[in-house]
Amino acid sequence: MSEENKWKPEGQEDEEEEEIDETAYKHAKDAVLFAIEVSDSMLVAPPPTDSKKAQRDTPTSAALRCAFALMQQRIISNPNDMMGVLLYGTEQTKFQSEENSRDTLSYPHCYLLTDLDVPAAGDVRSLRDLVGDEEEFHKLLVPSKERVPMSNVLFCANQIFTIKAANFASRRLFIVTDDDDPHGRDKGLKSAATVRAKDLYDLGVTIELFPISVPGRTFDRSKFYDDIIYNNFPTDPEAPAPISGGTAPTSTSDGISLLHSLLSAVNSKAVPRRAQFSSMPMEIGPGFKISVKGYIILKKQEPKRSCYVWLDGEKAQIATGTTAQMAEDTGRTVEKGEIRKAFKFGGEQVTFTPEEVASLRYFGDPGIRIIGFKPASMLPVWANTKPATFLYPTEQDYIGSTRVFAALQQKLLKDNLIGLTWFIPRRNAIPAIASLHPGPERLDESGGQLMPPGLWLAPLPYADDIRQNPETTLIKAPDRLVDIMRDVVQQLQLPKAQYDPLKYPNPALQWHYRILQALALEEDIPEKPEDKTIPKYKQIAKRAGPYVKDWAAELQESFQKYSESHEHPSVLPTKRKNDDEIDLPERSKKLKASDGPSESPTDPEMKEAFDRQKLSKMKVETLKVWLNGKGLAVKGKKQDLIERIEEYFEQK
Repeated sequence: MSEENKWKPEGQEDEEEEEIDETAYKHAKDAVLFAIEVSDSMLVAPPPTDSKKAQRDTPTSAALRCAFALMQQRIISNPNDMMGVLLYGTEQTKFQSEENSRDTLSYPHCYLLTDLDVPAAGDVRSLRDLVGDEEEFHKLLVPSKERVPMSNVLFCANQIFTIKAANFASRRLFIVTDDDDPHGRDKGLKSAATVRAKDLYDLGVTIELFPISVPGRTFDRSKFYDDIIYNNFPTDPEAPAPISGGTAPTSTSDGISLLHSLLSAVNSKAVPRRAQFSSMPMEIGPGFKISVKGYIILKKQEPKRSCYVWLDGEKAQIATGTTAQMAEDTGRTVEKGEIRKAFKFGGEQVTFTPEEVASLRYFGDPGIRIIGFKPASMLPVWANTKPATFLYPTEQDYIGSTRVFAALQQKLLKDNLIGLTWFIPRRNAIPAIASLHPGPERLDESGGQLMPPGLWLAPLPYADDIRQNPETTLIKAPDRLVDIMRDVVQQLQLPKAQYDPLKYPNPALQWHYRILQALALEEDIPEKPEDKTIPKYKQIAKRAGPYVKDWAAELQESFQKYSESHEHPSVLPTKRKNDDEIDLPERSKKLKASDGPSESPTDPEMKEAFDRQKLSKMKVETLKVWLNGKGLAVKGKKQDLIERIEEYFEQK
C-alpha cells in the first residue's frame, strides 16, 4: 500500500500517534471595542518637557496609536479575536448595523471608525494611514458642538457587541476620556447612563476605563464613573484576564500609560490559553472523587501555519487539504474499512482490526487516582523530566470539588507532602505514575495574583527514561574559589532573583511575525530582529568585572598549589581509551601490544567482563580464542560470539 498525503509533512506517521481528543479544548476568544472621546481638551497636546519619554501626541492621537498597535499584535497573538474603534463626540456620524441600507439605527456624533471584527490587513493599514496623515486626521476629528450623552455611547456599544460578538467568552469596552463628569448636575442623563452600563454587564461586557489627567486637574472617578464601572470580571475562568491588571485604575492613573502597559502585557501572550483536559475525575479514595481541570502554563512557542494558499489562479485562495490512500499495484483508492494495522513479530506481519488495536492500548478511562503520599524530600530533582500540568477544581461533575481540593492542597502544603498518582491523561494514552505537588498562591508587589493556588501534576520517569551520568576526571574546586564565584553569580542575578519568561519573547518567533507583518502591511522589511535575550555586556562588566578578576587571580593561585602538590600537574582531560582497552585484563592489553597470536583470557577474567557487561568492548579475536578453548563455535559476527559467551555463563 502507498499513501498519498500532500498536506502532511514528510515522515510524519499517524499509526503510532496517540489520538488526542480536542473537543474539550476551549479557545478564549476576546472582543475589544475602543470608545475614544473626541473633544477640544482631548485634541490638545501635552506641554513640552525635557524628558525623552514624555508623551507628545494628543490624548486622542495617542489612544488611536495604541489601538493600532494592539490591532497589530492581536493579528499575530490572537488571530480569532475581534477589535473595533468607536469615536464619540465627533461632528460626523457613522454607524454600521445589519440593516446598512435602511440605516434604521442612528447615534448622533458617534463615528464607528473600525467595525468590530477580526482585524484584516486592510483595516490595520487604514488605521495606520489615519494616524500618520495629519490632514485626514484633523478633517475627521472635529469635535461636535453638542455634548454626547454617555447613555447613547453605551447603547451604541451594546448594539455592536450584540450584532458582531454575541457568543464570545470575553467582551470588553475600553473608554478613553479626560472628562470625569460628562453630565454635570443632570441626574436624568446620569441615571440613563447607569442603566445602559448595567445592560452591558448583564450582556457579559466588562467596561474598563482609561482616564486622561489634565494638567492641573486629576481625574475624579467618584463623580460619574464609579457608578458605571463595576469591579467584576467575566465568570468564565478561561477568558482572558483584564489587561489593566485586574485592579481598577486609581484616580491618579494616566490612561495613556495604562494603554502602553496594556500593549506590553498583550505582546507577551502569543498563545491563547486553553485547558489541556476538562472535568477530569480525580479519585482520592475508593468511591471518593472530585473533578479538576488541567492547564499547560508554559509551552514553547513555534511558528504555526494556519492554512495553505493556492497562487496559480487569478486570485490567491485558501486551499483545502485532502488525504487519499491508494493501492500500489492498481492505483485505486482504498477505503478506510479495508485497511488493517500490523506489527512485525518473528519476521511476519500480525494484523489487527481497529477494535483490537484500541483494546491493546486501553488501560482504563482518563483519570487521576491517588495511590499514596510521600514526604516532598523523597522526590529527587532529576525526576522532573516532563512539563507539569496545573490542576484547578471544577464543580461541573461533582458538587463540592472546590472545598475538597482546597483542603487537600492546604494539607499537602502544611505537612510538606506530595501525592503519588496513577495518571491517564486521555483515552488510549500511555498511563504514567505522576507526583502531585501543592502550589501556593503567588502575588506581585501590588497584590495582584500571579499564580492561583492549586496542584501540579508532574509525570515521573520510568527506569528506561533515566541514564547514568558519564564518568568524569574533573577536579573539585577549593572552597575559596567557590565562594568568590558565588559573589560573581549574585552580581548577575535578575531583579529579585526571579526569571519571568513573559518578559523575554522568543526572538526567532517574533522575527517571523515581524516579517509577516511587514509583508501584509506593505512596510519595509527590518534589517535585524529585536532580541531581548542578548546579554547586556557593558552592565555585566560594570557590576561583575572586579569580582571576575578576583576569581581569575584565585584560580591561578589554586592551580599553582595543585600543580605543586601533584606529580602530574596537567589537569587537562586524558585521552579517551579505545573501546578495546576499556576494562580489559592487563594480560590482554599486553597481548594487543605484541604482534604474536592472541592468548585466551582466563575464565575469571571473562566472567568479570560478563558480570560488568563489558564483553562488547573486547576484541573479536580475543572472543574467538576463548570460545575455541571451550569447544564452542567461532563463526558469525561479534554479537553472535557475545551471545554464545553469555549463554555459557548463564547455564553455569
